[in-house]
Amino acid sequence: MFAICKKELRQFFSNLTGYIAIVIFLLLSGLFLFVFPDTNVFDAGYATLDQFFELAPWILLLLIPAITMRSFSDEFKAGTYEILVTLPLSKWNIITGKYIASLIIVTVALLPTLLYVFTIDSLSDGGMDGGGIAGSYVGLFSLAAAFTAVGICCSSFTGNAVVSFLISAFICFILYSGFTAVSKTGALQGGPDYIIEMIGMDFHYRSLSRGALDSRDIVYFLSLVAFFLFVTHKKLLNR
Repeated sequence: MFAICKKELRQFFSNLTGYIAIVIFLLLSGLFLFVFPDTNVFDAGYATLDQFFELAPWILLLLIPAITMRSFSDEFKAGTYEILVTLPLSKWNIITGKYIASLIIVTVALLPTLLYVFTIDSLSDGGMDGGGIAGSYVGLFSLAAAFTAVGICCSSFTGNAVVSFLISAFICFILYSGFTAVSKTGALQGGPDYIIEMIGMDFHYRSLSRGALDSRDIVYFLSLVAFFLFVTHKKLLNR
């Protein structure tokens, strides 16, 4: 498992594509937070990272599929998957190794955003809500973990990395905002709207972002990760 993880990390950081993806994420989040009108903290007038945590999921929705799209697709296209399965590794070892490597890359992209916390805290008079910030980061990491599992799963279905990216981004979009959008339709108001909204990632992400860590939200994201990795395993067994 760790050999696969190291191989994926080495492959990702061996060319400029990996670095460019991370730089674009940091650049976009920084521009929205400090430069662009209506979203920067200076226009808000108070020390908060709410704008960042509202925008970050949408950027990750594109960044993570770009990171995971080659996980299995390139193996299938280059014919190296057949060599991979001859190694003394189980399917779960391969899947877990690729998943952990992708999650480490996403974490590397998120870690520099902690500078935003220190920057804005130093500009504020009364300090920031530490509990809310910590909860928001837990929510963002949980969301990223689920997006990564979706990306790995989609990559196992096709040998075309671009198709994997598009399908992964679409599924992440539906899971993140689709259920919330459906729950707001007039016909569902006052009925099953709350239950439908709870199925979506956005509901649980916002719940964690309030700073109160609810075990139900953590279990929800862990269940999504387990489900998509299980589907990946079944797909590889049938290949």
